[in-house]
This record gives sequence, structure tokens and C-alpha cells, in this order.
Amino acid sequence: MSRLPLTLGVAAGVVALDQITKAIAVATLEGQPSVQVIGEWLQLTFVRNPGAAFSLGGSYTIVISAIAIVVSLFIIRTARTLTNPWWAVVLGGILGGALGNLIDRIVRDPAPFRGYVVDFLELPRWPVFNVADMALVGSAILAVLLSLRGVDMGQPESAAASGGGDQDTSSGPVAEGRAGDG
Repeated sequence: MSRLPLTLGVAAGVVALDQITKAIAVATLEGQPSVQVIGEWLQLTFVRNPGAAFSLGGSYTIVISAIAIVVSLFIIRTARTLTNPWWAVVLGGILGGALGNLIDRIVRDPAPFRGYVVDFLELPRWPVFNVADMALVGSAILAVLLSLRGVDMGQPESAAASGGGDQDTSSGPVAEGRAGDG
């Protein structure tokens, strides 16, 4: 069973939450001093970011936008073949994060495909970020965990949920370590 609907649903949820929180940030935080939410551990600090992660590549906004479009199309194509729901969540989070920030680059000033991304969440010793960024990082972490566990993108849901009991144990080092279990 294709997991495309799950991937697109996760992406839509990320984009909606990202754009709603950015609209609130623009309306309430722009031009204001930082707001402490949990002391200095979490603050709301309004920033318009012209670049990518860590504000890198500020003069390459068009290139960053093009990469986001290519990645989004690749994810949609790949998601059509997924059978594992966890990988659908991973790709949905990456797609939603990429689209959330791409929307900013398309519709925000100074110009289409050169727009600045709205960031507003600040942690100590970390660049200011947004919900799309959280989805991207969270999805990357989940992808690493799934990869370390040897979970295949096409693996049926029942095998992934069972912890490998019915899983092919000859497909790699993680599976080989489980071969003696049982």
C-alpha cells in the first residue's frame, strides 16, 4: 500500500503549523524585543533570514529555492513507492519543512524566490529557527534512527511494527545482529 497520502498529510500539517506560527510571529514579534518563554532556555526572537540553515548562503536564495523545489518533487515521487509508515512520516516532515520555508522565499520581501524566511524560536547558543526547521531536523533524526535499525523504506508495516520478528535477517549488519534473537 502506498504511503503517499500519509506523506502528503504530514507535509500539509507541517506547512499549516509553520505558516500559522510565522503569521503570528510577524503580527506580534516584529520590531519587538525578545520574549522569554522559559527563561533564557526558550525565547521568541523575530528574525528575517535571507539564507539557509545558520543564515548561510544569504546571497544564494534563488539557488536555495530551486533546491527546495527539486527536493520536494523527488520526495513526492519517492513517497509513491513507500510502504513503511515511518519513512512516510520522515519524508512528509522533510517535504513540509522544505515547502514551509520555500513559501516564505516565494511570497515574502524583498522579491519572489528571494524572500526572507521568518524565524522566531531561539534556544541558547543556537541560531533562531521556525517550525519548518524543526520538522526538517526532527525528520533527519528519525531517518538516521530508522537507518541504524535497518528499517527499509519499502518494508511492510507489520514487519516494522513487530520489531523484526518476521523480518528478513540477511539484509545487513543490523539485521544480522538480530538473527540470533528469538
